Amino acid sequence: MNSSTHVPYPLPSALFSEGRPIPQQPTSAPDAPLQHASPLLQGVAVSKSFAVNRGTAIPVLRGIDVRVAPGEMVSIVGPSGSGKSTLLYCLAGLETPDSGEVYFDGIRTDALSAAKLARLRRDRIGFVFQNYNLIPSLSVGENVALPARLARRRAPDVTAALSQVGLLGHARKRPGALSGGEQQRVAIARVLAAAPQLVFADEPTGALDTVTGGQVLDVLRGYAAGNTSVVLVTHDLAAAARADRTIVLRDGAVVMELRGAGAGELLAVLENGARA
Repeated sequence: MNSSTHVPYPLPSALFSEGRPIPQQPTSAPDAPLQHASPLLQGVAVSKSFAVNRGTAIPVLRGIDVRVAPGEMVSIVGPSGSGKSTLLYCLAGLETPDSGEVYFDGIRTDALSAAKLARLRRDRIGFVFQNYNLIPSLSVGENVALPARLARRRAPDVTAALSQVGLLGHARKRPGALSGGEQQRVAIARVLAAAPQLVFADEPTGALDTVTGGQVLDVLRGYAAGNTSVVLVTHDLAAAARADRTIVLRDGAVVMELRGAGAGELLAVLENGARA
């Protein structure tokens, strides 16, 4: 495993009050992009359980710490049931942790009211999901412009956004006239047009062929630069390997971080964990 750097995951941090500075965790990788003064996204001791029959709670996340620096693309992998999507939903404010804290650009999001959290997601966070979430009655161009319209912002440059994903001539088509891969690229164009600081992508290539999936990942990879970041949850280890850093989950806990790991190394880590 000489091609990558293993970063020992920090022990759970103490909890911090809203509005106070978020303390920095050291990293053993000297070239790590976590040297920024502040992370763009941070989860501190995030835990989540779900109730089943007769009030029994099953723990899904067990005190997870995670940090994402500005300009960084981070992938999250793990076997089915490891808590990948639940972690993404908690970090994105789509689920509320049972305990722990989540910060976006210094704002403690898990403590925000529903209205403030909705505005924050609308204005500064983008989502790319496997099921596209396009409005079938709207044209491609109208779908791309919809977030700005709902937020009553200036109309975005729809042409530029569609051009970035190779769909320049499709603005007047309806989503139903497009292939699955094209619909996913429309969903990404919608995110690009809104220009969020942080993009969450949950299995964005799960239903795509290799070529189209690669195109989608190229766009996401290119978006993580400067002050914008991408968090990717995926079963596709080749997709995960495109990230700057990969977080490996097992049984709701972080078991390893790898920097610069290839798909083969990630597979070996997951297989070894399965046999442990």
